[in-house]
Amino acid sequence: MKLEGLHILMTYQCTCECDHCFVWGSPWQTGTLTLEQIEQILAQAKEADVTSVYFEGGEPFLYYAILVQAVRKAADMGFSVGIVSNAYWANSVADAEEWLHPFVERLADLTVSSDLFHCSEPMGERPQNALVAAKWLNIPAGMISVAQPNADAQQSHGQIEEESAVMYRGRAVEKLAPRATRHPWEGFNACPHEDLREPGRIHLDPLGNLQICQGITIGNLFEKPLQQICEEYDADAHPICGPLLYGGPAALVNEYNFPHESSYADACHLCYAARISLRPRFPGQLSPDQMYGVIK
Repeated sequence: MKLEGLHILMTYQCTCECDHCFVWGSPWQTGTLTLEQIEQILAQAKEADVTSVYFEGGEPFLYYAILVQAVRKAADMGFSVGIVSNAYWANSVADAEEWLHPFVERLADLTVSSDLFHCSEPMGERPQNALVAAKWLNIPAGMISVAQPNADAQQSHGQIEEESAVMYRGRAVEKLAPRATRHPWEGFNACPHEDLREPGRIHLDPLGNLQICQGITIGNLFEKPLQQICEEYDADAHPICGPLLYGGPAALVNEYNFPHESSYADACHLCYAARISLRPRFPGQLSPDQMYGVIK
């Protein structure tokens, strides 16, 4: 497996507890990277020929001093660097400019979240302040927005781009799936969002878990080098990725024959429900607890 991008979840903590969040971000979540760990991660990413690094969460600005140093280090190492944030810190354009100033000429992208899950209106004041300040500072910036259940929105593929439909995994299964139109489980015979064989980019959580999709782990970077994990990864042999590759979430039902419902909101909903049932059987591959709503 060849990686170009590494999306680093600096923390599971967040200022918000959004209904659609598939990493269960909240003020009560635990798990945060130290600067020393980030430096270790960046060194391993360089050895693995990764070219792009994103700092995400949770909310990475909660650990602002560490974020500033991490971005500086990554940029100095030659990575293309991005940040994803809910812009809780942008109380005014002038305030946002102060928060963003250390990132000038170091960020290739600032992505802010703005939708009805984060704000009282589709384009909230704080995200707008952040985007204006980024423009003044010549920081490339954009917005991600997730539509409400049953809204007319396209499915995302890998990355959320513009307004996208809810992906019913994580907290969205508990909070939003009851409001969604359901479809027979047999029809979910492909993964619509991720390339599980050659993903191009992968997620790394604060505990070192390397996740090919949120909650599906292929190794731990604190236990084994990133480059070695990539070289040893065999998608077909992975107990979760293998069935997903040849038959989508429906193949998990057929392969493992666990109790299930007759219909689900989308492929992610069926996949997430399957993984909940299969966690006792595959605890190493279906981890960590934080991705399944377990607050420690």
